[in-house]
Amino acid sequence: MWAFVYHPDRLPRAYNRWISSAAAVDVRLLEILRRCRRGEYVYGANMGRIPLVESLCVDYGCPTAWADPSVTVPLPCEIVHMGRGPSCERHALVRFGRSFGFALATYVPLSLAGLLARMIFGGRGGRRDRISAGMMTRVFRSATRSSLFLASFITLFYYGVCLARSRVGPWVLGTSLAARQRIDEGICVAVGCALCGWSVCVETAGRQKDMALFVAPRALATLVPRRYPASMEWRETLVFAASAAVVLNCAMEDPSRVRGVLGLVLGKLLRG
Repeated sequence: MWAFVYHPDRLPRAYNRWISSAAAVDVRLLEILRRCRRGEYVYGANMGRIPLVESLCVDYGCPTAWADPSVTVPLPCEIVHMGRGPSCERHALVRFGRSFGFALATYVPLSLAGLLARMIFGGRGGRRDRISAGMMTRVFRSATRSSLFLASFITLFYYGVCLARSRVGPWVLGTSLAARQRIDEGICVAVGCALCGWSVCVETAGRQKDMALFVAPRALATLVPRRYPASMEWRETLVFAASAAVVLNCAMEDPSRVRGVLGLVLGKLLRG
């Protein structure tokens, strides 16, 4: 999430687009945070009205005077709420409901696709599963749990930003210009990042492992160059070949060790 806000070029484009869709964040807000971090938006500085901020104020029905950093310190959280009122708590609840609906529309089809895969390729041991009321209940229960996770993730991130900006941050660091600048140039986003990860506790232990394996490579990729000399590509080839060998070996010896749709497909192919 830190990379999404400050270094989006370090994440895969598709991953960036998915986060943007799920978070439903106005890209102008992200640009303001980036300018704060680069020292291009400074509280107390005579910079006049910033057109970027002024356009946000106009679109969300806020006073255009807020666009002048020498007059409005700090930029009110109402801008972060994107027209959902001044209350950080109300915004968090509205954000949770909206995110839960978005996630449910995403996870229900995925869960049904997994059920369909078990019907086509067979479950563990090659046994084909038949649809039952209990199976459908488990599918929707899993989709609901995953939706709660994603909604909690998004809500905690937004509310973490608000906590740092309006609730806890000023009480701890003070309300001086320097303190307000420090909060908006990185501390508020850092608090959001620290809080949102705890939403993984909503998921089951098995899903937590899956998420760790999904997120870890993307996190590591933000610390290393996304492109490297062609002469070094043999390293990637070697890692891929070794990894594929491990997966295929597990699928042949004990298909239950390869989880998810990949395990079902490999088990079916290898049995065939």
